[in-house]
Amino acid sequence: MKRLIALLLAALTIFVIYYDLSKGTLPADKEQTIEAASMTNTTESFFEKKVNPGETVLSIIEQNLNGPLPVSITDVITDFSNLNNGLKPEELKYGETYKFPVYDSKN
Repeated sequence: MKRLIALLLAALTIFVIYYDLSKGTLPADKEQTIEAASMTNTTESFFEKKVNPGETVLSIIEQNLNGPLPVSITDVITDFSNLNNGLKPEELKYGETYKFPVYDSKN
């Protein structure tokens, strides 16, 4: 009797794994929709600053705002890259002048 139960549980487990891998158990849409975010009005205004040693994009923008960021870090990175011809924030060099987005701290 124990062998029969073990055999049925093994068969059930194998079937469940097969079904999950072949058809899946979560409903999936036929088409995935991707929402494209356009640059908002906040990125049209910017300020230029010469970068000092130890400064980052986030620290410079927070200094300009005199407080925390009103937008997500991802938005800041995207806006900075758009203003500086695709330059990544990790590629900042001190002594160079870059454009930084201006955000309204009341958002």
